[in-house]
Amino acid sequence: MRAKRPNLSRLEWEIMQVVWGFDKAPSVRQVLEKAYPDGQKAYTTVQTVMNNLERKGYLKKEKIGLVNFYSPVHASKELIQSETNSFIKRVFHGSFLSLTNFLLEGDDLSPEDIEGLKRLIERKEKNDDATQ
Repeated sequence: MRAKRPNLSRLEWEIMQVVWGFDKAPSVRQVLEKAYPDGQKAYTTVQTVMNNLERKGYLKKEKIGLVNFYSPVHASKELIQSETNSFIKRVFHGSFLSLTNFLLEGDDLSPEDIEGLKRLIERKEKNDDATQ
């Protein structure tokens, strides 16, 4: 059984999104400048979060000279899928149907959203038929 990774906080997700956006492993300074160009966060805050992400196994650190560079251990899609599955298990007892029903019963879906959902379902059905 695979060990459960600790969930990410909102700030950790924010930092991971920025790290995933780089072509190569960024430094803390590069992440800070890209994520918070107007100085909304301190260097030490971003550094602490990135070190926590490394300790949790989401980033790996490589020191070159005096500077640490951080690269993601997992692709964004993998973590999003894992987080989504965890949420669905906790809140909807693992039922994607219950999640979908909850979203459809809400008032947040626009007619465009509903049409988009229909197209996604049709595409999924066609792809599933093609693989059988």
